[in-house]
Amino acid sequence: MIRELRNYLIALLVGGGICTISCVDPIKFGDSFLEKGPGVDITQDTIFGNAEYACRFLWDTYSKLYYGLPTYWADVEGKMNTGMFETLSDCWHSHNSWDGVNRKYYSGSYKASDEDSGNETRFGYTKENCWQAIRASLIFIENIDDVPGMDDTEKARLKAEAKSIIASRYFDLFRHLGGLPIVDKAYDVETEYHIPRGTVEETVDFMIRLLDEAAPYLPWDLTNDGIESWQGRFTKAGVMGLKCKILLYAASPLFNDAVPYIQGSYAAVENHHVWYGGYKPELWTQCLKACEEFFTELNKSGYYALMQATGTTVDAYREAYNHGYFLRADNTELLITTRNWGKWTNAWNQLWGEWVPNGGYTPTLEFMEMFPLANGKPFSWSDEEVASNPFFTDNDYNQPIRDPHLYETMLVNGARYSGRSAELWMGGRENISDTEKETGETATGFRNYKFYKEGKSSLNNQYMQWPYLRLAEMYLIYAETLLKTGNLPKAVEQIDIVRARVGLKGLATCNPDKNLLSDADNLMEELLRERACELGLEDTRLFDMVRHKRADLFSKELHGLKITRADGGEGSWSDKNESERGPFPTQFTYEKFKLVNISHSWWSGFDPKWYLAAFPPSEVNKNYGLTQNPGW
Repeated sequence: MIRELRNYLIALLVGGGICTISCVDPIKFGDSFLEKGPGVDITQDTIFGNAEYACRFLWDTYSKLYYGLPTYWADVEGKMNTGMFETLSDCWHSHNSWDGVNRKYYSGSYKASDEDSGNETRFGYTKENCWQAIRASLIFIENIDDVPGMDDTEKARLKAEAKSIIASRYFDLFRHLGGLPIVDKAYDVETEYHIPRGTVEETVDFMIRLLDEAAPYLPWDLTNDGIESWQGRFTKAGVMGLKCKILLYAASPLFNDAVPYIQGSYAAVENHHVWYGGYKPELWTQCLKACEEFFTELNKSGYYALMQATGTTVDAYREAYNHGYFLRADNTELLITTRNWGKWTNAWNQLWGEWVPNGGYTPTLEFMEMFPLANGKPFSWSDEEVASNPFFTDNDYNQPIRDPHLYETMLVNGARYSGRSAELWMGGRENISDTEKETGETATGFRNYKFYKEGKSSLNNQYMQWPYLRLAEMYLIYAETLLKTGNLPKAVEQIDIVRARVGLKGLATCNPDKNLLSDADNLMEELLRERACELGLEDTRLFDMVRHKRADLFSKELHGLKITRADGGEGSWSDKNESERGPFPTQFTYEKFKLVNISHSWWSGFDPKWYLAAFPPSEVNKNYGLTQNPGW
C-alpha cells in the first residue's frame, strides 16, 4: 500500500480542492467557469451546490478530451514538440528537424527516460490531460446526485457523459500503452490504496462497461438539444461507435494473437498487460455484434449519414468529403468531435497554421500511390497515359483523374491553389529548389492540404474541430470485423458505401485480379489502403500499422517525387511577366527519390518494442503496480 502522494497519477486522483476552470469553445465550452465572488473559495461543495456550476464543471472536463492537431508550445497542445502521429507511418513524413518525431523516433534515440522529461514523446502517460479528465469525471459522477435544482433524468444523462469521457481518455492511453491501472473512484486523500496495472482484458472490459452503462441515458443525436449549440457532447451514437472502435483495436493482432508482439521474459507479457495471452476469435465476434447493434440503431433512429455530393464532378465529391471531416455546420457524419478553441483567428495560440510550412507534415510518394483513379481502378505508373500526368488530364488542369480524396488530402502539381495552378515542379513557386536538401513543406514533392487548405488565412472563421470518430470510419470498422469473421462479400459492401461517396466504383469490380470476395489477405490490404485514403491525418495509419504488427511497413524505404519541367522552361511560371512566361507548363518528368533527410535508425533497425510506448520510469519505480512495457 502507498499512503503518501508520491506519483503523478495518484496525486491527480487524491489531490485537494478544485481549481478555477477556463473552457475553450465560445459555444458551450467557451465561457469562464464561474464568476467567483469576493472572498469566496471555490470548493467541491460550492460547485456541486449549484446546478449551473456543476454543469460548467463537466463542460470544462470536455475540454480535456483528445485533440489531434498540434497548436501551441505546451506538453498537451504541442504534440511531440509540434509533431503528429501519422508522420511515424509510411504515409507522412516530418522534415522539421526540431520536432520530437525527428529527434526521438527517426533518430532511434527514444528511450523510457524521455517520458520523464520534455514534450517530445508520442503520448505521455502523465502529460496528456487524461488523468485530469478521468479524475474530474469521477468527482462529477460521485457528486452529481446531490446537486439541487436538477431532475433525475438530467443527472443520469450528465453522469453518462462523464462515463463516456472516462472511456475515451482510457482508450487514448490504451492504444499507446496497453493495459492500464483501473481507476473507478475518486480516492480520498486519507485513503490507503494500491492500484496495479490492469490486464488488456480488464482495461478493455472497463471501457466497454462504462460505455454500456452510458448509452441508455444518452440521446441518439443532439437534434432536440440544438446541434449548433451543443455539438461535441456525447450521444448514444457516439458511445456505441466508440465501443466498436475500442473492440476493433482490442481484437487486432497486437493484443489478440497466438504469440505476444515481442519475444522474451517480460512481466508485462507474463501478466497479460500487453496482450490477451493467446488468440481469442470471440473478440472479433464481440466487435461484430457491437457493429451490428450500431447500424441497427442507425437504421432505426436515423439522422447520421455520410455527407453526400450534390453532383458527379470531382469538385462535388471533394466538397462532400471536406464537409464530412472538416466542417461543423449541418454535418451529419461526425459522431464524436473535439476542439480546443473556437473559430480560427490566426491568434498566437493557434500555431497549426504557422507550423505546417516548417515541413512537419509532408505526404510521401507511397501515400500518393495509394489513391486510385477517379473511376476507382488502382493507380499504376505502368499506365503510360496516367504516368505522363499522374494528377490531371494532359493540357487540362480542370480535369483531375484521381480519387477526390487525394486532392483534399495533399497538394499536388497543377491543383487549383490561391486562384491559380500549384507549381510543385523543381523551381516552381510552391516547390523546393533542391531535393537533396529535403526541407520545407514541399520536401517530398507534395504539400499537406488536409486541415490546412491554402494556408492559415483560408482557415479564418472555421471551427477547427477534431473528427475523433466519423461515420465513414464506422463503415470501415464494420468491414474489417466482417472480414475477420468470414463474411468478405458483406465487408466489401461496407467499403463500397464509403467509396461511393466520392464517386469511386466498387472495390471488387475495380480489382478483378485480387479475388477480394474470397481472398482475405488481399482484402485486408485493400481495406487498410482505403482507411489510409479516407482517414488520412486523422490518427489512423500509424495505429493500423501498430495494431496489425506491420513491421514490414515500418521498415520499408519511403520516397518523394521529383517533378521537372520537360518543356525547356525553368523556374516559376506565375512569377514571370505575362509576356515572358508562355502557356502554363503541361509536360513534366517524374523521378522517385529516397527520403534521406535524417538517419532512419527506427526504419533500418525497426524493433517490435516500438509498437507500444514506454511508461515513465519514475512511475514504474513508485511500486504501485505499474509494469514497464516490453523492451523499455
